[in-house]
Amino acid sequence: MPENKSRFVIGMDLGTTNCVLSFIDLEQDEKGIELFKVPQIESPGEIREHKLLPSFIYLPTAKEKEGGGFAMPWDPFGERVVGKWARIRGAEVPGRLVASAKSWLCHKGVDRTGPILPIDAAGDVQKLSPIVATATFLRHFKAAWNHTVGKENGANLEDQKVYITIPASFDAVARDLTVQAATSAGISNVTLIEEPQAAFYAWLNLMGDEWKEQVEPGDIILVVDVGGGTSDFSLIEVADKDNVLTLERLAVGEHLLLGGDNMDLTLTHVLFEELRKKGHNLDQGQFQSLWNNVRLAKEKLLAEEELEEAPVVIPGKGSGLVGGTIRTSLGRELVTRVILEGFFPECHIGDFPEERKGLGLKELGLPYCSDTGITKHLSRFLYVQGQALGMEGPVRPTVVLFNGGVFKAGVLRQRIMTILSEWAAGDKAPRELLGSDLDLAVSRGAAHFGIVKLGDGIKIRGGIPRSYYIAVESSTLAIPGMPPVIKALCVVPKGLEEGRVAEIPEKEFGLVIGQDVEFQFMGSVQRPVDQPGDLVESWREDEIEPVSSLHTRMEAPGIEPGTVIPVTLQAEVTEVGTLALSLVSKEKGLKFDLEFDVRH
Repeated sequence: MPENKSRFVIGMDLGTTNCVLSFIDLEQDEKGIELFKVPQIESPGEIREHKLLPSFIYLPTAKEKEGGGFAMPWDPFGERVVGKWARIRGAEVPGRLVASAKSWLCHKGVDRTGPILPIDAAGDVQKLSPIVATATFLRHFKAAWNHTVGKENGANLEDQKVYITIPASFDAVARDLTVQAATSAGISNVTLIEEPQAAFYAWLNLMGDEWKEQVEPGDIILVVDVGGGTSDFSLIEVADKDNVLTLERLAVGEHLLLGGDNMDLTLTHVLFEELRKKGHNLDQGQFQSLWNNVRLAKEKLLAEEELEEAPVVIPGKGSGLVGGTIRTSLGRELVTRVILEGFFPECHIGDFPEERKGLGLKELGLPYCSDTGITKHLSRFLYVQGQALGMEGPVRPTVVLFNGGVFKAGVLRQRIMTILSEWAAGDKAPRELLGSDLDLAVSRGAAHFGIVKLGDGIKIRGGIPRSYYIAVESSTLAIPGMPPVIKALCVVPKGLEEGRVAEIPEKEFGLVIGQDVEFQFMGSVQRPVDQPGDLVESWREDEIEPVSSLHTRMEAPGIEPGTVIPVTLQAEVTEVGTLALSLVSKEKGLKFDLEFDVRH
């Protein structure tokens, strides 16, 4: 079905903890956003529909697969269980649960196309790669939709226009891998949208025309998005252009692998120590089970305000689910205290996170932030962006929108608002925008963005959230016997809109043909003034950061290996939100497309 003939606009939130699908039927007079209830295994042999699809994959044993208890209408084999039961069963049986696939998808230190999940896999488990795990959630959505809505309306999901959300801090590689996962799942007509922007689009949809009464020209809106895997900060400016209110995304924060997963792990260690003092010496498998069950208990407490504690059950050693079972509980007071003190500490506007150096050898795992103070990271973000925008001092937001499941707890929202008010330095204290359901906002906002793309509604301008560079070896500064001097060539400026080509001046560089070479890609959220063709000779370590590299050999028929030919660069931000780079030799009539390396 051609793009302009799609009946539905679909918004997908691929969350670390939950996935959600919202849609708009373009054939309806009232084009409201509807929620797709996802069929999934409730318990072996029982299928039910839920508005959330937990982002967990359980890899059952051969015995568990007998009898067809994990079969779905579109999958008679039940090789992978996705969703609610996967999460519950995986909490009981360590080594068979794939979790936090989204965080692994953006982990630069592993081969994201290789079978590495679960990290602590049982001996008989066939591991999945982060990209396959991500594609598994998308494939479940596609099959479930086609079995229900698609069958009823003849409109399969792969034929619709799909908007997939990603963290604003995702770099070009993680964005590209997300698109690859969608393509692997048979969904090629996709566009990426940043989660904080999607949350704001959900608020716009909720407000309708009244949004103009809630904000005013000069407002700087801070979107604080703390999800299961990441903490994202975005700034959106409200301006008046010829008596028309406009919205422009000014900045996004750096990638912070800091969110609900870290809170779960911290709470797990607290309970682990309590159990150890009571004589329970948990092994690695039991610790993993404790972690999974603490995650369930914490979210239950956040979702049900009247609940004071939630049970936590850990299976005995080698005893299945009965013998030696350990029972404890997670209390609301403990959750609130640990999260407030450990993740939202009171701090001054000049307090920055402390980076701690680790050992050279460590277990394979996710590179979580060493300082868990989200408020300190927010302080640094506002200071850095104030400098980047040419301000004297930090950015002082006037409006705040929260997103992410942890903010269901009003005490956490209040802590942020109190701190921001103290940082206002005598200016008017910021005000909070009341958004929609924190579990559903991102998905709903992605669907609303699809309507905006069709020309109905206001668009947040801003383009790509960071500048991109490629390393160039200097010839003028080269010293014999010394390491090469590297400069950073800007190829894509911050703010370049999707579908636009970066106009790089006709400056030629030498490309070696027929020999092994390396291309280094870098990015920055702190240098908004760099333009294509600018050569940066020096920078701080945190100012321009490595993104990826490519080890390859450029082959060209008829050209002697070792020959250096003159090339220019082409760069484009594609319509789906990914980055495309090419080297062009007009003299030889050659074009070499560069790909990111994800196999570190």
